[in-house]
Amino acid sequence: MSNASFPRVGLFLRLAAIIYDLLVVAGVMMFAAALALGVSALLHAIGWWPLAAEQDHASRLMVSWVYRAYLVMVLVGFYSLFWSKGGQTLGMKAWRLRVQNTDNQAISFRQAVLRFFFSFAGLGNFWVLFNKEKLALQDILAKCEVVRLSQEANQFKNWRQPAVKK
Repeated sequence: MSNASFPRVGLFLRLAAIIYDLLVVAGVMMFAAALALGVSALLHAIGWWPLAAEQDHASRLMVSWVYRAYLVMVLVGFYSLFWSKGGQTLGMKAWRLRVQNTDNQAISFRQAVLRFFFSFAGLGNFWVLFNKEKLALQDILAKCEVVRLSQEANQFKNWRQPAVKK
């Protein structure tokens, strides 16, 4: 059982937050791709990375392992920063969810990165259906939990402090 002041959440609320976050992530990834296209065009313009015959910037980026690694880093960074700084992505904030350690403290950046990879693109959340303590696979492996905050606690401004139950 959780030592936290708030109840752990089940699959439905987790999926609702994921769907909400997908809209935000799509925008972040489009911005990251546009930035990469701009860098590609700049490097081409100054002659450091010329295009091959009949190649455009997008097709060059699509085959680049550096570009793919960059996009993964943007995605990992998005979730890890939100989870480690405030425990909430925008979708989690909308549904009053928070990822935290069982002592109500924010998870570390390292835990957040582990949690991202252990979620297996969100499929780890289905483990909640088989776990009596409502822990997803990524929660177990990263040693954290996802709880539902009260409306008052969800308004809490200082991200580094625990959310106090009212």
